[in-house]
Amino acid sequence: MTLGPDISERIARARADLRMGVPVVLASEEGAALVAAAETLGAARLSEMRALGAPVLAVTPRRAETLKARPYSSEVARIAVPEAAGPDWIAALADPSGDLMTPMKGPFETLRGGEERFARAAVALAKSAHLLPAALVVETREGEALAARAGLTPVPLEGFEQALRSPLAHVVGARVPLAASEAGRVSVFRPADGGEEHYAVEIGRPDRQKPVLARLHSACFTGDVLGSLKCDCGPQLHAALEAMGREGAGVLLYLNQEGRGIGLANKMRAYSLQDQGFDTVEANHRLGFEDDERDFRIGADILKALGFGAVRLMTNNPKKVAMMQAQGIEVAERVPLLAGHGEHNRAYLATKAKKSGHLL
Repeated sequence: MTLGPDISERIARARADLRMGVPVVLASEEGAALVAAAETLGAARLSEMRALGAPVLAVTPRRAETLKARPYSSEVARIAVPEAAGPDWIAALADPSGDLMTPMKGPFETLRGGEERFARAAVALAKSAHLLPAALVVETREGEALAARAGLTPVPLEGFEQALRSPLAHVVGARVPLAASEAGRVSVFRPADGGEEHYAVEIGRPDRQKPVLARLHSACFTGDVLGSLKCDCGPQLHAALEAMGREGAGVLLYLNQEGRGIGLANKMRAYSLQDQGFDTVEANHRLGFEDDERDFRIGADILKALGFGAVRLMTNNPKKVAMMQAQGIEVAERVPLLAGHGEHNRAYLATKAKKSGHLL
């Protein structure tokens, strides 16, 4: 039968389940684990999970560092959950918003050795669902049987990491006159797992045989739509389109990777931490994320699908240049894009330059 979901479709279902507070089952040939997102876990489901085994809280090494919990691994930390701990205790370990008010949460017992693939995959799932990167994990021998009996989504570990990145398909393109140029065209690209769509904005008729003026722009609701002064995203978006309009040709990729890939809710959490005195990078680390969680392979895939092999890349980020070249897109020139500097984002831009290597 081929009617059932493949692994990428199961992962998509698992993301939705975790966001709603529904556990999922990760399964391998050696065993299985019941997994729930720390952010959405309720008391009733926590009790049901305890009945199946001893739960551990899987967090990233970045979050473990903030909690003063030894990870024993470069990829994940597994914190034993005390019998008396409830959902609030678990949520407090995952969410740094109250760290300064309740700084002493330990000491913690962290697991060393043994199987950590379930914990790694659980955190990766939570990240891909734009939840806090923390998950409750209970190992069980039932696996697929448990999933079938409880109506839970089973996700095999075999091929899991590869399936997290779903291939893109061109859906539709249409002419859209823009303020920057009346010769605008917008194309929509959709991942096969039904995830967030990404957009390509073409100005004019760019020559596919020459390096095209290009911009990879990550979605920023606060900056692009609301005109936030905390970042330079909105001004950069419009400055890039205007430059393409003046030149008569270009392509801007609008990638739905809000908050450097952590999602809008987590970006707002980072903003809250910035109000407590942490810089952009420090806030991301306290949340359990890396400095930048974006996947620029998406941009390379779209450029190739549109027929572009070389670009004049509008960016201040040398790492973006290196990532494009690593994905087979020739960067003939890095074109600086300086816009939107002001009083409210001075510290933000200084952090980008000092800690992220941006040329500002």
